[in-house]
Amino acid sequence: MHFSLSNNKGILILLLISLNLFAVAQDSTLIAKNLRPIKKEIKIVAVGDIMLGTDYPSSKYLPPNDDCSFMLDKTSSYIQDADLSFGNLEGALINGGKMAKSCKDTLKCYAFRMPERYASTLSDAGFDILSLANNHSGDFGNEGRMKTMKILDSLEIQYAGLELKPTAEFIKDGVRYGFVAFAPNKGTVDLLKTDEAIKIVKGLDERNDIVIVSFHGGAEGKDYQHLTKATEKFYGEDRGNVHSFAHQMVDAGADLIFGHGPHVTRAMEIYNERFIAYSLGNFSTYARFNLSGPNGVAPLVQIFTKPNGEFLRGKIISTHQLGEGGALIDPNKKVLGIINRLNKSDLPENTLIIDSEGNF
Repeated sequence: MHFSLSNNKGILILLLISLNLFAVAQDSTLIAKNLRPIKKEIKIVAVGDIMLGTDYPSSKYLPPNDDCSFMLDKTSSYIQDADLSFGNLEGALINGGKMAKSCKDTLKCYAFRMPERYASTLSDAGFDILSLANNHSGDFGNEGRMKTMKILDSLEIQYAGLELKPTAEFIKDGVRYGFVAFAPNKGTVDLLKTDEAIKIVKGLDERNDIVIVSFHGGAEGKDYQHLTKATEKFYGEDRGNVHSFAHQMVDAGADLIFGHGPHVTRAMEIYNERFIAYSLGNFSTYARFNLSGPNGVAPLVQIFTKPNGEFLRGKIISTHQLGEGGALIDPNKKVLGIINRLNKSDLPENTLIIDSEGNF
């Protein structure tokens, strides 16, 4: 077939156009795959300690009728109504297993073993991430840790804080999250090794939109509600300087800090446009926990941030536990007064003021 010069040019132009359109289509596909629509505002919910009942040393420490669903059903609507929800899981999810502690009197030895069937309550309530960095996650040794991890994996609940699993990184609704938890306890990511903690947080910050840090630190009980800004010792153990630690984590790139460990609520602050809660107290715990006075009230915290983690505003939903335990909405909102009092005394430089409805 004979082609004129002009025809050849026309064919060449058509070929080039076709190739260009194909390249554009390929680029568009790649862009679409990597496009992560991010909301203008992110809502994160955080609560403190969760222990849904233990069958060690006796099944009498399990909830009535072996049903723990009531422990979270009065607060689940708040937990579910968030882009991401966090809590601290105190104890192992395991049927049986050998207790790792050495105790002469098991009734005076606190070891928490939640039946594996209870795990679905955590998922049904709406939890996305859980800290396993605490002094009870290893109560039943590595067997308990491994079983807990396997169950949470099956429920697609993220977790971190163990030497076996220090961090979690994941995408939800277009937002890339990094999460790490620390504690001064065997088998956990060490709260006391600050230089290593800084490296971990910096790495998470480089790869993620929002970095969440949880820590288990400070002394325990109603006599230790105050933030000392110094190293705290309890039962002869170094429980860290949680004020210094939290500030260093924010400086390293953390966007939200959620503390727990004292079993009472502590002060909160905004530092460098990032939110810090120094202890979120006992949220939903059954038996074996002292729930009298300040031990029995806790905040459910709603934090609104920009997509980069910068604090916008927050709200506290007041909760309390009655009898043997289980999170209930507190109509008297006792925890608001406690937090405002602690903020004023422990962080006088803090500008965070919570109104009568819990807004800040």
